[in-house]
Amino acid sequence: MRIDTRQSGVMTLEDHRRAANENVQSVFSEVLENFGREGYASAEPVSTEMPLDSQIQQSWTQWYRVEQLGRYRGQEDAAALGESYAGVMSQAYDEGGYATPKDFLRGLPAAELETVQTIHRLADPIQVDSLSEEGALNLLVPPAAQVDLNRDGITQSGKANGLRFPDSTTSPEVTQAWEEATAGMSWGERAIHELRMKLPVLTANFIVNGDGQITGQREPGDPDWVNPMADPEYSFVEETKRWVDYLDDFKNQIDPDQYAKDRSFFETFQQQLIEHGAP
Repeated sequence: MRIDTRQSGVMTLEDHRRAANENVQSVFSEVLENFGREGYASAEPVSTEMPLDSQIQQSWTQWYRVEQLGRYRGQEDAAALGESYAGVMSQAYDEGGYATPKDFLRGLPAAELETVQTIHRLADPIQVDSLSEEGALNLLVPPAAQVDLNRDGITQSGKANGLRFPDSTTSPEVTQAWEEATAGMSWGERAIHELRMKLPVLTANFIVNGDGQITGQREPGDPDWVNPMADPEYSFVEETKRWVDYLDDFKNQIDPDQYAKDRSFFETFQQQLIEHGAP
């Protein structure tokens, strides 16, 4: 398991979050693989003799403790909520819920479905029959370890569609280059660059008429939805070059400090990709 401990020896909240994310991704990748599912391509093997059911509990506890300072800050009865969700995951592991998530969710009492809804911050109560396989499976996985099961570039949790980068399909080389390029960034800065890296998925699904005007957009699940990032020939190095060219083309329309900062990031990410042998 890779844990980044900065040279200064002092870990920030973001450092702790990254370490906890990597840990929970590794553990739940192994869980999913045990049920014939794909986990995170970048996950490292879990180096412990601890039984997997115990690892589920431990990795969740560590991740949730960090996130009580973030996404669950101010959550009422946070400790009880975390314990309740841990129980749901243990039950799913024991009863094969990761193989048949919709069947498992149908068997949960209303109180536990509400726990799942709260953990995943879903706006509406869970209607199991309306869920996709991916949307159901990801309700049984901690948010940081959710997977893009159908490789469409979207990570679905319940009925909610999310963009994340790196996601479960991102190679170890690209993921490591990204972690190094974004080290020390605030959550907000990193989130902006995550969205930028996933823009090809969105723009590829614009519907354009003969005059080049956007007339609509395909939605996830549509039969003609495309994910260019799933193409074996897709190049992240070329994508960073396109971003540098874009910034240069619009240099005079961008705040000089922002231009310099963004250009530096994409140049750094590009160099890290090349050094790690990423496409």
